[in-house]
Amino acid sequence: MKRPVSGLVAAAIGVLLASSAMAADVVDGPKVSWKVALWGKARPFTTNAEVMKKHVEARTGGKFSITLGYEVFGGAKEYPDLVKIGSVQAAMVTPSYYPDRMPVYSVFDLPFLPFGNLDNYAKVADAFAELPAAKKEMSGWGSRYLVATLVEPYKFMGRGKPPKTLADFKGLRVRALGGQGDAMRRIGAVPTSMDATEVYTAIERGTIDAAAFPGTSSHAAYRIFEVSQWFADNLALGAGTAPIIVNEEAWAALPEQYRKVLSEVPAEAYAEYKRVYQAADAKNVPMFKKKGVEFVNYSDAELAEFRKQGAEPVWNEWVARQEARGLPAREILDFVLKTAAGS
Repeated sequence: MKRPVSGLVAAAIGVLLASSAMAADVVDGPKVSWKVALWGKARPFTTNAEVMKKHVEARTGGKFSITLGYEVFGGAKEYPDLVKIGSVQAAMVTPSYYPDRMPVYSVFDLPFLPFGNLDNYAKVADAFAELPAAKKEMSGWGSRYLVATLVEPYKFMGRGKPPKTLADFKGLRVRALGGQGDAMRRIGAVPTSMDATEVYTAIERGTIDAAAFPGTSSHAAYRIFEVSQWFADNLALGAGTAPIIVNEEAWAALPEQYRKVLSEVPAEAYAEYKRVYQAADAKNVPMFKKKGVEFVNYSDAELAEFRKQGAEPVWNEWVARQEARGLPAREILDFVLKTAAGS
């Protein structure tokens, strides 16, 4: 079984970041120590946390220190509770792990949301955090939103005849999770759920035809390109969300100058995400093509049809389900769609 390719992600974060943050004026203040809960290992996905640590410690001369705990402060499903009770001051939370406990933020798990690019995703995520419903949900966990985790869009890579039209997906056995799987089922594919580490062997043996992973980086990490013939380059299935949230009492206890330093983190993090993902694509795309992987792209009309047939019914079901629990779900979804569209 193939395992992800490891790398010194934390060490690689921020050549550009270090030069900008360390050149800025160091602010004075008391000694403060925070713990931040994270799942998995340091990787491009956790760029925001790594940037936060480097930026805050550089801007405060180390007086405000941050410990990044990868799987050391508890399991990922515990993080909202850990932040709420103050066991950690911040955490990367993943609403798809507990959609009934964070129903407002579960809108990001819907398929085919038209984010387009990382800049647009960041714009939507930051604006969404200011919605009254989003603030209320975070407040219910004794927390506040700090910074988005910029997730690359999930894209298919697979074996066999490339699906060059919507109809070509009918009957394909695909690894697609949650709402993405629901969307693919409506298109005629046969979705399945499996652990990421099982995908390589499943495609190699023909158990499945394709798998959805974020961008090129995850397909490269799990070596899926070695057993694949095609990559659906512009078919963005969805992205999900995993913001870093902060305990409200811990935030309030910070001196104003430290809160200002934390407010600088999103801009630094988003710029670094773009650099990291662009570097990954610059390496991975030629590597995929060298292995003979065909890049498939769909027209705007075809992408609109994917959304119409696969996504809109799933969106409407989500709205009905959340409205039944008293949430302004249509307003929430419309806000995401309009903000993503720039309106």
